[in-house]
Amino acid sequence: MVISGKELSARLKEEMAAQVAAFPDKYGRVPHLVVILVGEDPGSVSYVTGKAKASEVVGIRNTTIRRPDTITETELLTLIDQLNKDDSVDGVLVQLPLPKHISEDKVIAAIAKEKDVDGFHPLNVAALWQKQDCVLPCTPKGIIKMLKAAGVEIRGKRAVVVGRSNIVGLPVAKLLLDENATVTIAHSRTTDLPSVTRNAEILVVAVGRPKFVTDDMVADGAVVIDVGVNRDPDTGKLCGDVDFAAIEPKASVITPVPGGVGPMTICCLMENTIECFLRKMQRAL
Repeated sequence: MVISGKELSARLKEEMAAQVAAFPDKYGRVPHLVVILVGEDPGSVSYVTGKAKASEVVGIRNTTIRRPDTITETELLTLIDQLNKDDSVDGVLVQLPLPKHISEDKVIAAIAKEKDVDGFHPLNVAALWQKQDCVLPCTPKGIIKMLKAAGVEIRGKRAVVVGRSNIVGLPVAKLLLDENATVTIAHSRTTDLPSVTRNAEILVVAVGRPKFVTDDMVADGAVVIDVGVNRDPDTGKLCGDVDFAAIEPKASVITPVPGGVGPMTICCLMENTIECFLRKMQRAL
């Protein structure tokens, strides 16, 4: 079974659009997401365009603020501060990566916790690990939604996450734990990685290396979630961290690249924006 994140996200966006359509009567306006794009990195431009399109589908107001890559750290932090104070803005997202002269940690920490639709703010990360109410990071949240939509039983399963980034590896491991999986976090320095990944009933791969996971690293019947987006060095086409053609016949469930986890990430960003908006409306009551 191949899980199409494209189809699932389209269905979820339809549901959100119906929800948002009722907001003007109920709250006087729709949620407002502001995306800051620094520079002209092709990947970043493409992501930001995708976010604007998704906002249009869902009925969310979207503002993209473009700044040259010569912007200073102080100027960017000042802009974020203005958006934090703007009551008409519900979500603020700074597209990563940023130019080398700007500290990503400082920028992430500068976004108000209640407007942090990416779920990267240190206080949102802390709340996630302490099982408190928080904004969940978009990609890990999307992965759990995909597993549930495919009818995968997570509870009690052996899950292996390959990758330990703050954006995907660590938070998805925590969300799998919260769903009562038994989780192993593996990485590039894991001794005999294939023997670890072969033990996985659910395998999540987020290492950023094309076709890194080969068929001998995956057990028959495993559920395989491929988070990677790479260029295949042989064909130049987009591919994942998993050798899809070799692994698809033996996996019980697998996600494709493109069209798998990616669309779900943007879908969950829309959901997070709505959640931030609704929390604000609750606080105003």
